[in-house]
Amino acid sequence: MTDSSAGGFRAGDPVERNSDESESEASLPADLARRFFDACPVSAIVIDATGEIAHATDRAVATLDLPREELVGRPYDPSEWGLTYDDGTPVPVDEHPVTRVFESGDPVFRFEHWIELPDGSRRWFSSNAAPLFDSDGTVEYVALAFEDVSALKRREKRLTSDHVRFLGFRADESAVPPSLQVEDEPTWIDIDSVVSLPDGTTVQYMGTRDLTASEFVTAVEEVPHYLDARLLSSVDGYNRIEAHSESETVAHVFSALGGRPREIIIASDAVRFRGELPGDVDHRQAGDEIRRFHPEAELVAEELVYSPQLLYDVVADALTDRQLAALDAAYFSGYFDTPRTSTGDELAARFGVTRQTFNQHLRKAERTVFRHLFEKSGAPGD
Repeated sequence: MTDSSAGGFRAGDPVERNSDESESEASLPADLARRFFDACPVSAIVIDATGEIAHATDRAVATLDLPREELVGRPYDPSEWGLTYDDGTPVPVDEHPVTRVFESGDPVFRFEHWIELPDGSRRWFSSNAAPLFDSDGTVEYVALAFEDVSALKRREKRLTSDHVRFLGFRADESAVPPSLQVEDEPTWIDIDSVVSLPDGTTVQYMGTRDLTASEFVTAVEEVPHYLDARLLSSVDGYNRIEAHSESETVAHVFSALGGRPREIIIASDAVRFRGELPGDVDHRQAGDEIRRFHPEAELVAEELVYSPQLLYDVVADALTDRQLAALDAAYFSGYFDTPRTSTGDELAARFGVTRQTFNQHLRKAERTVFRHLFEKSGAPGD
């Protein structure tokens, strides 16, 4: 029977049924709870009255990135799990849902917090906790269900952020490919987009007026982490290329942090990388990542400006990662140009899928964009 005062279920209480229900519906298999818990697709753990984790679902083991033998039997102490609120304040033990449920017997829903996982990464969790009572009405266990909603948190921040932080980093001439080293006027290279492919590689779209088409392709191919480069177009002295990289690049740093790379400026004694980040992202994260490529790189410019991008953010939130990547690659590769500078077969090959599959991703992305443009915002992607 449901205990309305505490919001939980008491062990041993009969289940109330309508009188016309069959006997088979009124009596459940004795091992149903165990079978349900083992098959549960939600991250969930059970904590006993001593504060130890008594059981965990497979999903919980995967979400917390811990072997089952290290998870079950471990104390669930918030101070040991690196739990913090959004502002970085540690979650006190007496404010944690598990503690509150043991003390009050009342369930706690939608408790959100950051948690530090064993690999050092931080994730945003949404948790719900409910009591399991013994026959005397004492809280014997607390069931805690939780999910990693970090992606939703990032999207929420992107949708609510109305500022962009423009950043400029400087590295010395050692970061410049030999064919790009200049003695007089600097070389400007615009970065249109960086698209992540399913196999872990990336495609980068770039353009410049300061290099001939052959010079541009040659210079990019000199950079070790690029696998190949091809000319997309050459119009009125402006050359655009597509460069395929087997690993992350400086430009990818901005994209990975929710921003956009903008340009590379190569002078006689240094190279500058410019890009933008959401206003609520700490620029030090970008600096740390860029210094993995160029240890001496330093921040030399920073500007926070108002720059709402509501339509882009709403559409990007509605698309799947694959749909957004397909649309991004199609646009910047010249698929929509007349004449086309990239074909559907070429784009499909980049993504390692059939042309039919790539076209499906692209058409679904196009339909979502048009739906938001011509109908209503908030329409989900397919």
